[in-house]
Amino acid sequence: MRLFRLAVASATLACLPGLAFIPSAALAQTGSAPAKPATAAKPADAKPVDSLLAKVNGAEIHLSDLSALAQTLPEEARSMPPQQLMPMLLEQAVDGKSLVAMARKQNLDRDPLVARSMAIASERALQSALVSREVGPTVNDAAIHARYDAEVAGKPGEEEVRARHILVDSEEKAKKLIAELKAGADFATVAKANSTDPGAAQGGDLGFFKATDMLPEFSTAAFALKVGEITETPVQTRYGWHVIKLEERRRSPAPTYEQAYPELRQAMISEGIDKVLKQARAMVKVERFNQDGSLVKATDTATPPAKK
Repeated sequence: MRLFRLAVASATLACLPGLAFIPSAALAQTGSAPAKPATAAKPADAKPVDSLLAKVNGAEIHLSDLSALAQTLPEEARSMPPQQLMPMLLEQAVDGKSLVAMARKQNLDRDPLVARSMAIASERALQSALVSREVGPTVNDAAIHARYDAEVAGKPGEEEVRARHILVDSEEKAKKLIAELKAGADFATVAKANSTDPGAAQGGDLGFFKATDMLPEFSTAAFALKVGEITETPVQTRYGWHVIKLEERRRSPAPTYEQAYPELRQAMISEGIDKVLKQARAMVKVERFNQDGSLVKATDTATPPAKK
């Protein structure tokens, strides 16, 4: 289920700023960055013009088809001037329609494997369309800003520490260095002479970091220290053995709206998808079967593994 949610979230993120499933009026509210104020308002009943651009054996290609194609391009390609991009997209669309016509002429759409792939693609399109329609309108600048005001603005930031460390390849070496430091040796000098970490040249200074920025065992030891303290015993991580000294503590400033925007938007999309999934599950009857074809009973704990 988690993998499916990640897939749907990815598809939804791709659709939200595009033209495939969301009316153009909603696009300005669901982009990947805070929207800028519109320079002029359009009439409430105005509808985007979806011009007919070409026909291939009668199959029509509209402006919206090119807009959908544009969403599949890399960002640098989408930033091309429209007078250059649109002709290229039109040729791509014509090529695509031509290939489809050729494939249908060869009855490939009746091939069981192709038909299955087409059915899967159709289901994915419906899933993305539903999630985009249900979630898209709720993920707009006003809603994201309201969440920022309620959860982020004016609140203290996350705790950060500034520490130095010495990295060696054995516990014995680390213990020896701890004894030298307790005897009065300068930490930065010892780090430059003994640490195998790339930061040894800076005396092992790691700068400020949050607990989540480092490996758990390293962060636990560093954040447990008082300013000026050195770890009493070596700290082991997958990189080796560390001796840590805490230099400073501080609270990072609360992120600005622009900094918090991507994370807040992602959280709102994920929550919206969860809500839609719960609603969808409540509307259907689910039956599960074992690999031998028997119906899974309420007392069953797992599907038997496949026989080799």
